Amino acid sequence: MPSQPINVFDFNSYLARIGFTEPTEANSETLRRVHLAHLRTVPFENLDISLGRPIVCEEPRFLHKIVNLRHGGFCYELNGAFAALLRALGYSVTLLSARVSRADGSASPEFDHLALRVDLEEPWLVDVGFGDSFLEPLRLKAELVQEQHGRKFRITEADGIMIVLRSEVTRQWRPQYQFSLAPRQLSDFAPMCHYHQTSPESHFTQQRICTLATPDGRITLSDLKFIRTTNGIREERLLRDEGEWRAVLEKDFGVKL
Repeated sequence: MPSQPINVFDFNSYLARIGFTEPTEANSETLRRVHLAHLRTVPFENLDISLGRPIVCEEPRFLHKIVNLRHGGFCYELNGAFAALLRALGYSVTLLSARVSRADGSASPEFDHLALRVDLEEPWLVDVGFGDSFLEPLRLKAELVQEQHGRKFRITEADGIMIVLRSEVTRQWRPQYQFSLAPRQLSDFAPMCHYHQTSPESHFTQQRICTLATPDGRITLSDLKFIRTTNGIREERLLRDEGEWRAVLEKDFGVKL
């Protein structure tokens, strides 16, 4: 297995990594399908942080980790690498800084989350790095209710700030994150990427997480707790030890440490 970061980007290897064998013409349908394929094969995880492995905010390192090592990552890695794939497929991609909504109604700092804008005939919000959220790209259009996989999403706009809201079919709208449309560079996210690896106040340093969408729900490892949600039914079990944790990580998530 390659041990060095990718220098020449081979998008065919990336497509093979996510099991995508369909036509790659740069249109909204391909975008939808490749987005969903990514979320069902590349987990959202922070395992390198618990292992003390530095995450450097550089595209070749993200690609190496996801494509060659077949690991996942958190938002900077996942959306940073996905942006490279989309550009290689012919899409126009812009990096966006997002602030995550908190329970008290406030928002996290700028550059706390990395999301993507893709421009076709109309703009789309693309995000394979937020964990349990929308599985297909959202039309970047204010107040349009967009339903997918049993959930509803809409984007509101006020004073140049866009807010992504989510609702289960019968529940109230809850904000997930807010963002502006100002174009960003990957290096802009480096300070917050470092913060989330090192600060005791970051939730990424407080527990190990690995989560992956499945065709009928989601699977998650939260420290030694294994959670499987199938068609809305949630099951939990506590793993015996680190050995079983690593076995589940490899078998169910495809990640071998």
